[in-house]
Amino acid sequence: MSLLNQMKFARVYTLGWLQQAQEEAWDVQPEGFNNTIRWHVGHIFMTMETLVKKAVPTYEIEHEEWIPLFAPGSSPAKWEGDVPGTEALIAALSEQTERLANILDGKLQDVLESPMKIGELLEMNTVEGVVEFVVWHEGVHTGIIHALIKLTAK
Repeated sequence: MSLLNQMKFARVYTLGWLQQAQEEAWDVQPEGFNNTIRWHVGHIFMTMETLVKKAVPTYEIEHEEWIPLFAPGSSPAKWEGDVPGTEALIAALSEQTERLANILDGKLQDVLESPMKIGELLEMNTVEGVVEFVVWHEGVHTGIIHALIKLTAK
């Protein structure tokens, strides 16, 4: 499976779980969890947008206004102003991977202007390395979404 197809597959999996989430569960934050389904969905979307921008500097981020809401370290408890609704987030997720696959096609082997580091162990030097991380990252957050759906099911 090509990496761009794997990216699309991960998104189909995420969207499949979100179809099972009840609307009222999107903003429930159970004890022991740092965030909500809504936050995780927005975080998946924005992380892909911002990391693709770092990998492909000419890329223009979609919904740049969402970055403060869903950046690492952000929290629904601190949200002020307009927060995207469920339909807007699902629409954004639904169109993102096909759009980005078209942008990334033929660029995966491009070397980054400067390596991207996450912690001490992960250094990404190519666009492909960034996309591999983004796919893994989505899987982690989708697992948390799955747990939140199970905990909030009525």
